[in-house]
Amino acid sequence: MSEFASKVVVITGASSGIGAATAKELSKQGALLSLTGRNEERLAQVVDECKKLGAKDVIQVVGDVSKQEDLERIIKETADKFGEIHVLVNNAGLGLVVPIATFTLDQFDRCFNVNVRAALYLTKLALPYLEKTKGNIVNISSTGSTTYAFPGCCIYNGAKAACDHITKAAALELAKSGIRVNAVNPAGVETNFAVSAGLTEEQSKALFAQQAKLHPLNERNIKVEEVVDAILFLASDKATMITGSCLRVDGGRGLTGQ
Repeated sequence: MSEFASKVVVITGASSGIGAATAKELSKQGALLSLTGRNEERLAQVVDECKKLGAKDVIQVVGDVSKQEDLERIIKETADKFGEIHVLVNNAGLGLVVPIATFTLDQFDRCFNVNVRAALYLTKLALPYLEKTKGNIVNISSTGSTTYAFPGCCIYNGAKAACDHITKAAALELAKSGIRVNAVNPAGVETNFAVSAGLTEEQSKALFAQQAKLHPLNERNIKVEEVVDAILFLASDKATMITGSCLRVDGGRGLTGQ
């Protein structure tokens, strides 16, 4: 039996990409899932798939993690349904490609609200439950937090750097409570993230084609399943003495300084 069987896992940004794939894999292992996302239709589809794959129970909380009331509702509805939380996966993210000369403060605030504030506030809200279960937190960051930078990514890179530092500081602060906090930092993963960040389909395809060449290992982009494996490893008892780690899934890209 999987160690995730009957464990309660909260996943934000679960309606697509890495979040949806993580939910589906945990479903196969019999987890109890609380899934959140903004797109109600897509989130409902993921919930249905999770049930078919073997999830013991799944709830969906439609909401925007940039809004305080929605963050509070995510934890409240999870606690009302399951009574406990074992793992929090702060996966919801917002890409942003905009030049310094033209960005707005609204764009800045939304990027940091989704990528940074939401993860920290959900950590605070989930803390009483994680203390009881000696649970753990996995934040989804990016290799953009430390190495590569692209024109127009100043705000996004800064937000992901903040995510890394929140991970490390929280890991140190919460260690006394037996709560582990780690991050997964993927490089180029072919999801709809680039388009959501403001690129066209053509620009997205060109970007991923370019990025594939920057991964020394096999010269290909990262598969979503490979990121999921890293998330589940850090959330599992196999990582009981790992905390404050930012695990790069980048095919060696960081070794090149790119």
